[in-house]
Amino acid sequence: MFHKVLINDDHDAILSSIAQILSKSNVKLIERSQYCDEAYLKIKKAELDGEQFDLLITDLSFKRDHRNITLDSGEGLIEKLRIDELDIPIIVYSMKDQLQKVRQLVKKYNIKAYVCKDRKGSVELEEAIKAVSKGKRYLSPQVSRALSPRVDLEIKDYDIQLLKLLSNGMSQDEISAFLKSKNITPNSLSTIEKRLNKLRLQFKANNAIHLISTVKDLGLI
Repeated sequence: MFHKVLINDDHDAILSSIAQILSKSNVKLIERSQYCDEAYLKIKKAELDGEQFDLLITDLSFKRDHRNITLDSGEGLIEKLRIDELDIPIIVYSMKDQLQKVRQLVKKYNIKAYVCKDRKGSVELEEAIKAVSKGKRYLSPQVSRALSPRVDLEIKDYDIQLLKLLSNGMSQDEISAFLKSKNITPNSLSTIEKRLNKLRLQFKANNAIHLISTVKDLGLI
C-alpha cells in the first residue's frame, strides 16, 4: 500500500472524504492541496527533499478565485508533471465521464486510474487505490469502455487536434499549413473542411463558434 499521498481538490468535504479512505487503507502520510500550482510545488519539493509522494489523487476541474495561477486544471497539472518526467502514479477523481477524455489521460499521460464522482464514487475510489497499489489500472464502470478498440468514441485524436487549433483562432488554411509544417496527415484543406463539417453535424453545431463551445462544455478540449 502507499505510504505518502497527495490529494488535490478544491472542496473541503471531498478532501476529508478522500483522506478518510486513505486512512482506512493504512496510508500514514496524507497531504492536501486545493490549487494545482500548490500541488505541483508540493510534489517538486518532495522530489528535491528525497521524500517523494507515492500517489497523487486529483480532480480535473478547479474554480478560479483571487489568486494568480499558472495551472488552472488537473489536466494541466498532470501534463506539467509528465513534462518534468515525474512518473508519480496518478488517480483522477472527477465528475467528468467522457470516454475520449479518459482515453486521452490514460494514453497520453499514463494515469493509473479514473474514478467518477457519483453515488458509488467513494467505494470505487477505495477499489482504485487498492488496484493501483498492486500495479493494476482501474476505471469506473461508466468509463471502463474508454480503452476498448471496439468502442466508437466521441471523436478521434486527430479531430481533437483540429478543434484545438480552431479554438486558438486559426483558419482552415492556417490549420492546413500548420499540419503540413509538422508533417501531420491528413493535412489538405479539403480534408480539414470535410472533417470539421462532419464534426459540426455530429455535435449539431450551427457554426464553428458553436462547435468549439459545445466540445468545450463536454470537456473534449
